[in-house]
Amino acid sequence: MITLSLCMIVKNEEAVLARCLSSVKEVMDEIIIVDTGSQDSTVEIARQFTDKVYSFPWVDDFSAARNFSFSKAAMQYLFWMDADDILLPQDRENLFSLKETLDPSIDLVMMKYHVAFDGQGNPVFSYYRERMLRRAKQYRWQGAIHEAITPEGNILYSEIALTHRKIGAGDPDRNLRIFEKMIKEGKKLVPRENYYYGRELYYHGQYQQAAYILSRYLDTPGGWIENQITACQDLANCYYHLGKPQQALDSLLRSFSFDTPRAEICCDIGKHFFQQEKYAQAAFWYETAAKRPKEERNGGFIQPDCYGYLPYLQLCLCYYRLGDLSLAKEYNEKAAQCKPADPAVIYNRNFFSSLDLEK
Repeated sequence: MITLSLCMIVKNEEAVLARCLSSVKEVMDEIIIVDTGSQDSTVEIARQFTDKVYSFPWVDDFSAARNFSFSKAAMQYLFWMDADDILLPQDRENLFSLKETLDPSIDLVMMKYHVAFDGQGNPVFSYYRERMLRRAKQYRWQGAIHEAITPEGNILYSEIALTHRKIGAGDPDRNLRIFEKMIKEGKKLVPRENYYYGRELYYHGQYQQAAYILSRYLDTPGGWIENQITACQDLANCYYHLGKPQQALDSLLRSFSFDTPRAEICCDIGKHFFQQEKYAQAAFWYETAAKRPKEERNGGFIQPDCYGYLPYLQLCLCYYRLGDLSLAKEYNEKAAQCKPADPAVIYNRNFFSSLDLEK
């Protein structure tokens, strides 16, 4: 059986740290906590779970702190989490099993990361992250913000998932502030940093500047395909906010130059035409979305609802607007197969029943 070191960086996480560590402590052979300047009871809570609690001065660089946490580990594999993550019981059992069966030649294990959920708690937005790493490979984090480790070596993709359960808003301006500091200090942002900088500008409502940065990112070689496709979506949203729907559509279509059409993009294009009341065109794109395979993407973002439920629900609306009540009902029932208790599905079913009663 392989051994695991949990390596975490924390700051002012008293609201969530015990929840996180309680969910994972039984499966870890060692817990490393690196505090970057907490002013609450984070450190005291951490010491209830481990005596390996270290202090690291915050220098506006997440990679520096994470690499420090890795340097303190002694087990065969390194496992990282954020304080607002949890390991659900079934995933914990699966991780126990993985410890017992993992081929020690595996260098890196990619695991799912669930970050958004529907009203029933089902994941609606997930992606893979480099989660468990063989210590002997000496992997290094890179990037001051949205830090990452380049997956390389003998890689295993696992269905084990971590669940992100954030409490509170945190500091919404932190990342943008760090990017602006880097730029002021004359640092040239690499493509990945430009991508995330553009996204931060978009989140802060600076749509004109965000569009400029995202466009420049897409024009620069060296970007990761998954980021390029998501950048097309973000750029489209900037143009919608700027009142430029045609440029928004052009941005979505541009994603096809990077890879085959994704259901997420097809749904966005369907929404574009639906909002323009071009229901036949909207239906074409929602039907295309429903037919796209949901492929694992080496860390790319996946919105599961776009591969069935959402296009079916929107096709119900499209065909109702087009006057095809039978097909509208059929697509609502297809959406019901994906989410039987969904309020929208139930509302539509009741609405169609009321129409039948009026006949």
